[in-house]
Amino acid sequence: MAVALAVALAVALVPLAAEAGKDPLLNVCMDAKHHKSQPGPEGKLYEQCSPWKDNACCTANTSLEAHKDQSYLYNFNWNHCGVMPPKCKRHFIQDTCLYECSPNLGPWIEQADSSWRRQRILHVPLCREDCEQWWQDCKDALTCKENWHQGWNWATGTNRCPWGSPCRPFWQVFPRARDLCQKIWSGSFSYSPERRGSGRCIQMWFDPAQGNPNAAVAEYYAGRRRSSPAHSPAPQSGRAARALPRGLLLLLGLGLLLPHGAAACGLPLTPLGAAGSL
Repeated sequence: MAVALAVALAVALVPLAAEAGKDPLLNVCMDAKHHKSQPGPEGKLYEQCSPWKDNACCTANTSLEAHKDQSYLYNFNWNHCGVMPPKCKRHFIQDTCLYECSPNLGPWIEQADSSWRRQRILHVPLCREDCEQWWQDCKDALTCKENWHQGWNWATGTNRCPWGSPCRPFWQVFPRARDLCQKIWSGSFSYSPERRGSGRCIQMWFDPAQGNPNAAVAEYYAGRRRSSPAHSPAPQSGRAARALPRGLLLLLGLGLLLPHGAAACGLPLTPLGAAGSL
């Protein structure tokens, strides 16, 4: 009986050990307001979010809401300075899809001190063409703020321009494409000089028939981050980080119930102990 329990415990530990060995920077979802806990297939993602349907951090409903002028996601109104032109709005929809759906933002996930999310992205290198086209299509649209993350008047329950902030063309608020990409979401993106297909920048726009190019980009920057003494891997989301130790403790507790303890049964505890990060 003791041997059978020991074997069952050893087998049960294998997937948990494999999970512990996963790179926390790759194929992950942020611990944020609408993100799934783990990426996976979503066959019915809506329109502009559909490129992520094979492996997504968003649900189908989130992808639908991302296309609305004012959705329940954040109650944010794109039309705060009049109706935003469709050619401009499509970039903000795509930006939302990337943020909500992409499992390839791990190297840029940071802890966030916010009531609505525990993690955020910071300095994601957005491909040059993506920034330039975003600015080109929005330069004549109107806005009243440079940083859309904060400073709005929320008295009516949705964002309105704060008093004393007149509506102006984007090209006045954001003189260059670099300004738009780097300032509008308080540093979530950085303007990359690299081009689409280089493997060195994240694409907001891509053809899913050709695969998701951002997976290779995440791998490249994850390697750079791991090798840099100034950086450590981004912490796993609270949901994942809390779940794994509980499972291990439960199985270890089962091992202690064996007649002579886990060690007496020859359980392979050394590899587990060597993991260290648990």
